[in-house]
Amino acid sequence: MDKGKDWIREKVWRELIKVAKPDSRFHWNFAEFIPDFKGSERCADQIRSMDVYVNAEVVFITPDNCLQKLREYAIMDGKKIIMPTYGIKRGFLILHRGLVPEGKEDFASTLDGADIYGKPVTLLQLKNMGKVDLLVTGASAVNMKGVRYGKGHGYFDLEWAMLREIGVVGEETPIIAVIHDCQLVEESIEASPYDTIVDYIITPSRTIKVENRPPKPRGIDWNKLPQDFIREIPPLKELKKLLNR
Repeated sequence: MDKGKDWIREKVWRELIKVAKPDSRFHWNFAEFIPDFKGSERCADQIRSMDVYVNAEVVFITPDNCLQKLREYAIMDGKKIIMPTYGIKRGFLILHRGLVPEGKEDFASTLDGADIYGKPVTLLQLKNMGKVDLLVTGASAVNMKGVRYGKGHGYFDLEWAMLREIGVVGEETPIIAVIHDCQLVEESIEASPYDTIVDYIITPSRTIKVENRPPKPRGIDWNKLPQDFIREIPPLKELKKLLNR
């Protein structure tokens, strides 16, 4: 973990626990999951009215707890959802109206429900599907420059990099971070080359468009990628084959 980001996470987590909802598996261990929080449904409502969402056909939504209502809306709104499994350990799932029975949208938007109704999809299949129109992620914290601080594992940065490598996202692809107001921080830490900067920050009370952000990462730096990631994350093995690395 980045020590500079670590202390920001710890500071935010002390406030977040006052408004967060515990996870059934990880309880209050915010190092293992991005929690739901009071007001997350308002965030989903705000996103639902944004042009970048309304005009999107394919939406990448992380499995964070705070995005459950948005995933439910996306199913109801006829979006095609790409969702990573926890830790990308089983790759990616695709979820859409045709896979979810009427009345099951709420359950299908949970991690357990997505496993039941979602369909596993490979990177090659994602590549053949075409462009991803929008990405939405949770975070432990985000600063005003759009630098997000995740759990410290780097999964979202890796997900972005894989999608960039197969050509389905690019510099112009919008990224939204959904957080509670207490997760919006003033601290300015210089973004690393592999940090995926967000374009919009949505809280229960604010919609912020990030201005003058640095470029988004162009792909994976294989020289810096931990070998255990390649062993444990199937899409990385697939990507190496696709790229003939």
